[in-house]
Amino acid sequence: MKRAIISVSDKTGVASFAKQLIELGFEIISTGGTKKALQDAGIDVIGISNVTDFPEILEGRVKTLHPAIHGGLLAKQSDQNHMKALEEQGISPIHLVVVNLYPFKETIKKNGTTFEDAIENIDIGGPAMLRASAKNHESVTVVTDPTDYDVVLEELSKGEVSGTTRRRLAAKVFRHTASYDALIAEYLTKESNEKYPESLTLTYERKQTLRYGENPHQEAAFYETALPASPSLANAEQLHGKELSYNNINDADAALALVSEFKDTVAAVAVKHTNPCGVGIADTLEGAFDEAYEADPVSIFGGIVAVNETIDKATATKLADIFLEVIIAPDYSEDALAILKKKKNIRLLKVNNTTKKNDVQTITSVQGGLLVQDEDRSGLDEATVEVVTERKPTEDEWKSLKLSWSVVKHVKSNAIVLVNGNRTVGVGAGQMNRVGACEIAVKQAGELAKGSALASDAFFPMKDTVEKAAEAGIKVIIQPGGSIRDEESIQAANEAGIAMVFTGMRHFRHA
Repeated sequence: MKRAIISVSDKTGVASFAKQLIELGFEIISTGGTKKALQDAGIDVIGISNVTDFPEILEGRVKTLHPAIHGGLLAKQSDQNHMKALEEQGISPIHLVVVNLYPFKETIKKNGTTFEDAIENIDIGGPAMLRASAKNHESVTVVTDPTDYDVVLEELSKGEVSGTTRRRLAAKVFRHTASYDALIAEYLTKESNEKYPESLTLTYERKQTLRYGENPHQEAAFYETALPASPSLANAEQLHGKELSYNNINDADAALALVSEFKDTVAAVAVKHTNPCGVGIADTLEGAFDEAYEADPVSIFGGIVAVNETIDKATATKLADIFLEVIIAPDYSEDALAILKKKKNIRLLKVNNTTKKNDVQTITSVQGGLLVQDEDRSGLDEATVEVVTERKPTEDEWKSLKLSWSVVKHVKSNAIVLVNGNRTVGVGAGQMNRVGACEIAVKQAGELAKGSALASDAFFPMKDTVEKAAEAGIKVIIQPGGSIRDEESIQAANEAGIAMVFTGMRHFRHA
């Protein structure tokens, strides 16, 4: 008679699976809670202690770590010497292993979980059985995911599980145990306050496969972190519209990151190709969207809009008048949803908290490696702000400066952002020199450049950007400072009557 070990935390479908295994000629070995669940379902079960002739000890910490179990798992059943060794030791081979692990992830996700609780939910015997079975998959079928029960039963009903399926399931096991260990390593690393350890263990779970990547000839998928991050597209709720594409996700992530900057004011942001094309703030959401739309009514077409307030009927009516790919909001009123759902393809995403941010790092892939850094979450509150010109910014100019500084950190370098009042009026992104970025922003702003505030993500290596700003009628500039030619820029600003503020902090955004 063939033997199966069943020991699972996730008991979905396990009783039905075990019954069908018995019908196919298996006897079931089980442990602890799984054994009780199967017995309660009327299934004959052999206790693990009856196999090992040794009691479960240390509150269940030691029960399957025994030669009677691991000999049966690791023996090559096609090898006569291995089978002879089992016979000499009175060990029966094991043909099927059904194991999933202690709920470590679910435990540490709970509020108030203690370190001791987390440690007790680190599985030892389970991974050992899974790894042994997966290593010996030529002889043992190993199942860690309840969604694979039907496939295994179907093949067993025809005689045996195919080598192809056993290998696929073995690979799945090693992915599962690797992910499990990676999460434990991440948890303990954080608990030990190690920020950049000697090796980086990351684990992500596939959220969805995508139709294609940046272009139709590229395959792609979207993976999310094992533990939720907030705010995040990975845990957004899609209320309406087509499936998100690779570019939708990339652009929407940029929009969400930018709107998360605004904690004390109502804001609306429009993003195109990961760069903001319009940002507006106001006392009402409708007003904020009006500002964002007027900032660049051309580029917003086919873009992403993110807001930090519940979308109401008035705002929804205006959003519905233009073609947008994605809208992101903390919530939608019933009237707003009814209006927006009339547009068949628009993706409506609900992100419950658009302001809360975890202490996260950003990861950028390069050929053969990863770049890891702290997320740039610093604003003017963290900067060392210094007015370096003879003229000081007015109160209204300070408001424009703050808005421009919040936006420029989300624009690809070299970056220049112009703000007039409560909205951006010009954005120069991704240029090879700073004066070129300024020229683009000024051209886009037109007459609205006059009296506007200019933000630069990095210092001015030459005074030409200040001169360009003066020609356009810009009245106030915020930039990091730190160039060996700062004095030239300051002098040019003084000559033009421009107020200039140094922050001592740059916001390069290369990727």
